[in-house]
Amino acid sequence: MQASTVVMMVFVAGLIFWRRLKAASRPIRGKGYRMLIPLPFMCLGFMQLLQPQLQLSVKEVVLSLLCGFVLSIPMIMTTNYERREDGLVYPRKSKAFFIALVALIGLRLGLRSYLSELDPLELGMLFFLIAVAYVVPWRVASFIKYRKLYTEELQSKEPTEG
Repeated sequence: MQASTVVMMVFVAGLIFWRRLKAASRPIRGKGYRMLIPLPFMCLGFMQLLQPQLQLSVKEVVLSLLCGFVLSIPMIMTTNYERREDGLVYPRKSKAFFIALVALIGLRLGLRSYLSELDPLELGMLFFLIAVAYVVPWRVASFIKYRKLYTEELQSKEPTEG
C-alpha cells in the first residue's frame, strides 16, 4: 500500500474527528434533514458501475454490501442525541463512536492490503459499496433518533387541554 493512501486516510479520519467534536458543542438546527444531505450525493458513485472495464461478480457486490451493513451497526449504536438544559438537541459525545471509527479505518486499511491483487477500479468500487452500505443505514438511523427527540420536544410544548 502506498504511503500517500495511508496519509490521505489519516487526514480524512482527522477531519471526521474534528468535525464530530465541533458538532457536539452545537445544537442540531431544524428538523434534521441536513443529516440526509450526503445520501443523494453518494448515489453519483454508482455511475462507476456503468464502466465496461469494471468486472464485479454478484457475489462480490453482495458481500461488500453485507460487510458495510454489518459495519454500520456499531456506528448506529454509538450515535445518540441528548436534550440539554437549553431545550435543544445535541449529539452526545461518545468515546465508543471514535473507537468504532478507528476500527473501521483499520479494517479498511487491512482489507486494502489483503485485496491488493484486485484491479484498482474494482477495489475502489468494492470499497465504495461498503461505504454506501454503512453510511446510508447509519445516517438514516441517526435521523430517526434525532426526530424521535425532536418530536418529543414538540409534544412537550403543546398546551394540554383540560
